[in-house]
Amino acid sequence: MSEPHLLPLLDAPPPERRDAARNRERLLGAAKELVERDGAHAVTMDAVATAAGVGKGTLFRRFESREGLMAAVLNHSESEWQAQVMSGPPPLGPGAEPWDRLLVFGRTRLETTLLHAELIREAGRSGARASGAYSFAATHVRYLLSQLRVSGDIPLLAVAILAPLELPILEQVSLDGFPVDRFYDGWVDLARRVVGRSA
Repeated sequence: MSEPHLLPLLDAPPPERRDAARNRERLLGAAKELVERDGAHAVTMDAVATAAGVGKGTLFRRFESREGLMAAVLNHSESEWQAQVMSGPPPLGPGAEPWDRLLVFGRTRLETTLLHAELIREAGRSGARASGAYSFAATHVRYLLSQLRVSGDIPLLAVAILAPLELPILEQVSLDGFPVDRFYDGWVDLARRVVGRSA
């Protein structure tokens, strides 16, 4: 079975004018730098517009709200990770055994969730993780489970594997003082049980 065609994180936008595309990249670049420097919670629309040298009205027309801007920055990071899953080097990308790919998928998903936790919170309801990014991850896990010849309800089993890697679950568990390595080891144990693979 060949690698499935995986949907992009968000629907493709209509073609942009060259100046609009330039402004969009300038704004996203400025927002990303400010997030990395000050943290997502501290980034304001005024600061992004000033750093990008673009009017605040342009910023709001492009992203509609601060949540929309944070979601766009998050989407950019998700797109980079998605590209590694689809066409990057193995074992995350194609070419490795499905079990090895699933293990690396879980580790990198955990790491990116923790890395972007604040950004995910700040994106709120506009967050890409609530829509396209989650759909991509679910499609990929279903594909790997099919490659591993897992029996049972594959879509529900994929949800079970993905749920612990999402921020609300991680935040709940972290309240109990779980170190990341212990959490990952527990996730691997869950994946083994779903796949029917001995330790």
